[in-house]
Amino acid sequence: MAKEASRVRRTLQFRFRLPGANPAHILSMMKAAAPFYGAFGAKGARLLQNVDDPARFVHEIEYELHEVIEFNRQRVASDAGVQAYLQSWRSMFPGGVEIDVYLEIE
Repeated sequence: MAKEASRVRRTLQFRFRLPGANPAHILSMMKAAAPFYGAFGAKGARLLQNVDDPARFVHEIEYELHEVIEFNRQRVASDAGVQAYLQSWRSMFPGGVEIDVYLEIE
């Protein structure tokens, strides 16, 4: 019980537009990044495409990690490896990427 109490679950959501994008290409990139996500406690990821506007996508990553790391999220986000990954990720999306972190209300 104490082990579970010291962990937190979050959902990270990337929202972006890619006119003319091939969803298979984006999905393959996500699969290639799976080890990176796993290093940060990812439990699952999925790519959603808007059925009414196929250029709009949502990439969701569910993760679980120790609450100490979650409370130091800004420090983790400033890690050089994380910054390099995010820079290359954002450069692929000329319209920008919105990033939000959610917690599930149970």
